[in-house]
Amino acid sequence: MDQTRRNVLRAGGGASLFALLAAAGMLQPEAAFAADWNQKAFAAKNVKDALDALGAGNPANSNDIIMTAPEIAENGAVVPVAAESKIPGTESIAFLIAKNPTALAASFDIPAGTEAAVSTRVKLAQTTDVHVLVKAQGKYYMTKKEIKVTIGGCGG
Repeated sequence: MDQTRRNVLRAGGGASLFALLAAAGMLQPEAAFAADWNQKAFAAKNVKDALDALGAGNPANSNDIIMTAPEIAENGAVVPVAAESKIPGTESIAFLIAKNPTALAASFDIPAGTEAAVSTRVKLAQTTDVHVLVKAQGKYYMTKKEIKVTIGGCGG
């Protein structure tokens, strides 16, 4: 059987199942395509505006947030960052980047009873502070780290 035909049949089967579940009322199409997201926060041009849009205001600094990121990024297009919250009742973790065109790079909801640790890759336009914002029990906490972006990772 031709590989293209297999791909078409596989895609058609998935679409048929999706339509069947939606028709039976077991799947709400708008929930399947996009969850609620804070468009204003993701459009914010600086960290303060992003914090305000998230409802964080002036978060407290915390040593209970562990951020893992390189001191020097060889390639600003793909910088690995990770955060772990030791704060009980962590509800969300977000990464904010001070000197990027839009400050909020990523936001993760943490379901109750799960480990409060996330990792992703972000794009850094230049050497900048990367902030990790944690929401726990309705309060906000933050930590930050400066990451230098250089060509070749020489730190110069």
